[in-house]
Amino acid sequence: MKKTTKAIALLAASTMLAVSLTACGTPANTVFSADDLKGKKIGAQLGTTGYIYAGDVEDATVEPYNKGADAVQALKQGKLDAVIIDSEPAKAFVAKNDTLKILDDPFAEEEYAIAYKKDNDELGQKLDDALTKLKEDGTLDEIVSHWIGDNADQKSYTPDDSVERDGTLVMATNAEFPPYESVDGDTIVGVDVDMMQAVCDEIGMELKVENMEFDSIIAAVQSGKADVGVAGMTVTPDREENVSFTQGYATTTQVIIVRKD
Repeated sequence: MKKTTKAIALLAASTMLAVSLTACGTPANTVFSADDLKGKKIGAQLGTTGYIYAGDVEDATVEPYNKGADAVQALKQGKLDAVIIDSEPAKAFVAKNDTLKILDDPFAEEEYAIAYKKDNDELGQKLDDALTKLKEDGTLDEIVSHWIGDNADQKSYTPDDSVERDGTLVMATNAEFPPYESVDGDTIVGVDVDMMQAVCDEIGMELKVENMEFDSIIAAVQSGKADVGVAGMTVTPDREENVSFTQGYATTTQVIIVRKD
């Protein structure tokens, strides 16, 4: 009888512990550096360099997501061990989720550029000339300062009404990548949109922004559905087989997001 009572007590305690763990939710974090990613389950946005880099991690399982926010949500729920994503969107996601953190060491460094259709050298030259001017006169730095940094006010660039415009430049993007592009009401805003508005001031065109899945952007540029692809897009050898790129306009890093506990 004594043994039976003890067994029941142990069973009850085990049940309470299981319920408690379920209530607490997610498993403890086990990723404290890039070296700890080996054999882990990693989330990344499909088609991004974060997704490509995650595939190089030894014995890791890489889970693709159409949106970076969906990967972050899965991490919060304990379905992933880590998320690899660009640094600025990572900061935005972590700022809204106090249970997450970014590891101190960057995972990889990269540079963003504007993608355009191969052999469209005339457009490519115009884009490069415009970027050079925007860098030299400080316009690009001013645009970035409104979206990135402690004093960012998220104030959008105002196009120059005095510019005579001939034709429309269609920009393919994926508005799931703050602060470079995100949806604000019915409008797509961010660094990339403002930069391209400024570029269009320089080349005398109207800007039209088309939102689509990230891994559809290169195909849209190839097919002529879009004139440019601008979505925090890193220049990679695989992408250069399909589209051309301008000079870089931003340098950033891929980082690792994990749970705090």
